[in-house]
Amino acid sequence: MPHEGASNIALALFSFPSLAEYESYRIKAAQDSECQAAMDYYNQTKCFLSFERSFMRPIFK
Repeated sequence: MPHEGASNIALALFSFPSLAEYESYRIKAAQDSECQAAMDYYNQTKCFLSFERSFMRPIFK
């Protein structure tokens, strides 16, 4: 693993064909039992300090 850069940042990249598909994903994720368990775990432990989203455009087709 490279050692340059911050060691406290994780990235997750998702691609959706439209904003509507993204909104649908967010609704489904909020209702998913595994996602709810992960959020419960976060609420109990505060295992990360911040959560930030960035929106980017893919450079491929």
